[in-house]
Amino acid sequence: MKLQTLNDILTAIVNRRSDRVMMQRESINWVSISSAELYQKVAGIARGLREWGLRKGDRVAILSENRPEWTITDFACLSIGAVVVPVYATLTDRQTAELLCDSGVRAIVLSTQQQLDKVQSVRDQTPVEHILVMDHVESAHAFSLSRMAQAGPSQRDPEFEALAASIRPDDLATIIYTSGTTGTPKGAMLTHGNMASNIECSLGEFGVGEGETSLSFLPLSHVTARHVDFAMLYHGVTLAYCPEMEKLPRALAEVRPSIFVAVPRVYEKIYAQVLQKTRKHPKRAIYEWALEVGRKHKPEILAGRTPSSLAWRVANRVVYSQVRAGLGGQVELFISGGAPLGRELADWYATIGIRIHEGYGLTETSPVIAVNTPRAHKLGTVGKPLSNVEVRI
Repeated sequence: MKLQTLNDILTAIVNRRSDRVMMQRESINWVSISSAELYQKVAGIARGLREWGLRKGDRVAILSENRPEWTITDFACLSIGAVVVPVYATLTDRQTAELLCDSGVRAIVLSTQQQLDKVQSVRDQTPVEHILVMDHVESAHAFSLSRMAQAGPSQRDPEFEALAASIRPDDLATIIYTSGTTGTPKGAMLTHGNMASNIECSLGEFGVGEGETSLSFLPLSHVTARHVDFAMLYHGVTLAYCPEMEKLPRALAEVRPSIFVAVPRVYEKIYAQVLQKTRKHPKRAIYEWALEVGRKHKPEILAGRTPSSLAWRVANRVVYSQVRAGLGGQVELFISGGAPLGRELADWYATIGIRIHEGYGLTETSPVIAVNTPRAHKLGTVGKPLSNVEVRI
């Protein structure tokens, strides 16, 4: 079906009837969330918000690290026509208050006791009427999100689905605040149609789908991560949530994703770790030899082919595969966005057998403008514009 609103993504997920839409780590195990469970939670939260009097156009903030509840709340708000306002979990209490006031937030969904304390300290300076908490927190000032989610229907709910279907492409979906690097953060107002049209095209050339897994670790308060996660879910890719960057290595080793989407800073850290581990003899000599072999076969890598020479296979086994092992060992698709990757860094990865597909976009453009794809890939560029995007210079 043609994607017209973000609510169509939820419909696609539910119709797929998957046993593993999302994954989260609980204690020592990764637990899956099925499409049926997702539907129940989304519908339950949507019903609860409606009972509180929230309606189409009302602003609801989400202040949390990456976790399934972030996306579940997002879907619930969008389903009733509410406007989602993501809030960076690292903002100070004053910065949080300014954002809540500027956007006119009526309700906020937050993750932990720490975030609750932050909001409570400035609540009287904001228009916030209701607070929901994801963690099990005892508070007279907030309501349990899980309790609201569990009250959802066990079967498909025609009334809920009719309400979600009534939302139109031109309806406002979200207000995403920029990082403020050029001054005070400003809210970009994006409609359902803005984001849906972009999501439908951004991964169209990559062939991703059911049976694949991607880690959600980039902050969902940023447009890049939110877009990527929506797109993955739309195409049937399972999302495994990693709430803290410090836990990323463990999550990669345990989940072993087939898709890796990151910002350049993450790719830079991996590069720096490799240099650190190979700085002494004899590892340095082996590393330098492997780079020399890789340079000779770089055109094949950039063309999407796996070199077959004996030298490359040895270098791959001794050096290249060790880098990929640190990323779980199963990644077949690497994507970079959110900032410039840099020609030298992209070149180094291609030398060790990893082709990174770099893209470019803006918050205001929902966000992807251009991206390198498996069929159209040129090192040092951000690729061609999406098929439904016009670019003028």
